[in-house]
Amino acid sequence: MLKSLSISNYALIDQLHMQPSSGLSMITGETGAGKSIMLGAVGLLLGNRSDTKVLLHEDKKCVIEGVFDVANYGLKEFFDQAELDYDPTCIIRREISPAGKSRSFVNDTPVLLDVLKTLGSYLMDVHSQHDTLQLGEGSYQLSLIDAFAQTQEELKKYKADFKAFQKAQKSFNELSKKAVELQKEADFNQFQLEELSVLGLKEGEQEQLESSQEILENAEEIKLKINEMLNLFQDEQFGISQGMSQIQHGMQSLERLAHVFASLKERFQAVNIELKDIEETLGDEESKVEVDFEKLDETRDRLSKIYQLQKKHGVATVEELMELEKELAEKVFQVQNLDETLADAKEELEASKVKVSDSGKTLRKKRISSFADFQKSLESLLAGLGMENSKVVMEHKAVEPTTNGLDEIELLFSANKGSSPQPLKKVASGGEFSRLLFAIKYLMADKMAMPTLIFDEIDTGISGEVALKMVGMMQDIAKKHQVICITHLPQVAGQGDLHYFVFKDNSSEKTVSKIKLLDQEERVLELAKMIAGASPSASAIESAKELLRR
Repeated sequence: MLKSLSISNYALIDQLHMQPSSGLSMITGETGAGKSIMLGAVGLLLGNRSDTKVLLHEDKKCVIEGVFDVANYGLKEFFDQAELDYDPTCIIRREISPAGKSRSFVNDTPVLLDVLKTLGSYLMDVHSQHDTLQLGEGSYQLSLIDAFAQTQEELKKYKADFKAFQKAQKSFNELSKKAVELQKEADFNQFQLEELSVLGLKEGEQEQLESSQEILENAEEIKLKINEMLNLFQDEQFGISQGMSQIQHGMQSLERLAHVFASLKERFQAVNIELKDIEETLGDEESKVEVDFEKLDETRDRLSKIYQLQKKHGVATVEELMELEKELAEKVFQVQNLDETLADAKEELEASKVKVSDSGKTLRKKRISSFADFQKSLESLLAGLGMENSKVVMEHKAVEPTTNGLDEIELLFSANKGSSPQPLKKVASGGEFSRLLFAIKYLMADKMAMPTLIFDEIDTGISGEVALKMVGMMQDIAKKHQVICITHLPQVAGQGDLHYFVFKDNSSEKTVSKIKLLDQEERVLELAKMIAGASPSASAIESAKELLRR
C-alpha cells in the first residue's frame, strides 16, 4: 500500500506530496493540469527509463520517493534474493541528476533498474485505456485463471515437480554431451593411461633415479677416490689411523703429567671418533658402489621415459604424472560405465517427466473446470458496465512442460452481438479493453493480493449510469485493496474516501502543477464545477452535495 508519494523538480511539478487513503482516493483536475505528469513520475518510481527533459529546473536534480507498507505482500524472499534489507515499510527513491544520471534506491540501498521494475510490479498497477497490453499476454491470463480457480496448492506441487524435471533433464543432457566427448577421447585417453601405467611410477622415484644415475656414471672414479682416501687412513707406517693412535697415547701421557691437558684430550677423542666414523662410512660406500653399465643403461632409459612424459604433458614431477594417471583412469572408467550411467540418468528423467505430467494434468483439470464460471462471471460484470452483448471464451491448448504448467490459454472476446470472439489484440477498442480489464481486476480482488491499483480515466466515454456502477465496483475493491482513481466524472469523484485536486499555479515565473487535498466544502465546489463549469449554479452545488451523500 502506498503511504505517501513525494515528487520534486519533475516536468511541471516543483514540489508535490500526497498521502492517499488506504481505501479509495480520487484525483481530479483540468486537462493539462498535471495528472498525467504525476503518472509519469510514478512510472519512474516503478522502473521506467528517464532523461533530463523531465527536469523542471535544469540545475537541480529530480527526486521521486514513495513510501509503501509491504507487510502483507510476502516480499521477504524477493528482498533476500535481491540482497536488500527487508522492512515492512519500504522506501523507494529515484533520482535524476542535471547530467542525466539516474539512480534508484530501495531502503537507501542502490539497485539496478531491473530490480526496481520487478519490485514495482508487486507494489503498484497502473491501469489506463492506453496501458492494457498486459492483458493480451498468455502468461498473465493464465495467472488470472489460477487465481480464480484457487490452484495455489496444485501449482506449488507442479512447480516443485517441474523443477525436479528440469534438474534431471539438465543432468541427462550434460551427461550425454560429456559422453560424446568422452567417446571421442576414449582411445586417446586409454593410450595415454597405458603409457603411464606401464611405468608403474612411484612417489619420490625421480630423485632416487637421478641420484643413482649420478653415482653409476662416475662409479670408477668414485671407487678410486675412496680407496685413495682409505689408503691414507690405513697405511701401516704413515696412515692417518696410525698417526691418530700415536697422538692418543701422547694425549694420555700429557694428562697424567698435568691435569690441565684433560680437556684437550677429550676434544681429540671427539675428533678421533668422527674420523673413524668417516673412515668406516667411506668403506661402506666403496662396497656399495659398483661399476654396472647395464644398470646405468636401465636407469638412464627409465629417466628418459619419465622426462619424455613430463615434457609431453607439461609437468615437472613424477607426482604430477601420477595425478594425471589417476585422472585418466577416472575418464576411462567413466567410458567403460557410460551406458549404465546414462541409463540411470535417463530412467530418472523419465520418472520425473511422469511426475510433472501427472501434477500438470491435475493442475489443468482444476483450471479448465473454472473456465465456465470465469466466463459467466466476467460477462455478467461487463453487462453491468454497459457491454450487454459481450462474449468471453477461454481457449485452451496443451503444451510441453513450462514453468507455469502444461497449458496455454487465450482469452477470446467479442463486445458486439453477432461477432465471434477473437484474441484481444484483434477485437477490443481502448474503452472496451479498459472496461474488460477493470472487470477482471474486480473479479480478482477477492481471489488474490493485488498491489495498489491506479485507474487512469478508465471512465472515459461511458455513461453516467455505467460510471456509477464502475465506481461502486471500485468501492468494493477498495475494501481490501488500495485504489487511486484519476477521473473527469463528478459521479465517480464524489465516491472516494479522499479527493485530491491537481491544478496549475501561474503565480511564479514558471507555471507549475500542484496538488491539494480538498476538505468537504472545497470538495463540494470542485464537484459542482465538474458538473456545471467554472461558475456553478446553486442547483449544481446541491447536485454535488447529493453525490457526496451517496
